[in-house]
Amino acid sequence: MGGQGDAHDDHAGVPSGTRALIVTISDGVAAGTRADEAGPALSARLVGHGFAVDRAAVPDERARIEAALTVGVADHALVITTGGTGLTPRDVTPQATLAVIDYEVPGLAEAIRAFGRAHTPMADLSRGVVGVLKGTLIVNVPGSPRAALECLEALEPTLQHALETLSGPFDHGAAGAGHEARPDLPDPELSK
Repeated sequence: MGGQGDAHDDHAGVPSGTRALIVTISDGVAAGTRADEAGPALSARLVGHGFAVDRAAVPDERARIEAALTVGVADHALVITTGGTGLTPRDVTPQATLAVIDYEVPGLAEAIRAFGRAHTPMADLSRGVVGVLKGTLIVNVPGSPRAALECLEALEPTLQHALETLSGPFDHGAAGAGHEARPDLPDPELSK
């Protein structure tokens, strides 16, 4: 696995055009008074893996985060939030995520923290959640661009398989089958 500046045509690649949404959780970014650094960094990394990426920004307000997630899953196979995963009273992204998801994927959240721990003990302070809402994978990552990219790197070995699994069929049959149930995932037969 390469570093954050390397080109990525490895196992994280998805069918070209798979839709992803990055939601930056920040009062300053949402108000336009602070530049978003993590959102563009994550976007560039995902585009390198074949994703078509949309971006949004919302303030650190639980109801606004919940609404962004609920709306975002309608058209995206993957939603990544960046910011609001720490210990301050304004860090409410995990609570908002837990309020809307259908179920958690704790192994991926554990993998993210374990990967980060190899770089800094501060990774253990992230309360990021990974879960599924209406067949879309939602991942909370920190607001630091470096930490956000490390979290994405931790997911890359399993991301493609997770998205394929969520797109169905749900009997673990042939990969790519059942794409008609997920219009946000391109037809794998057309991308050959």
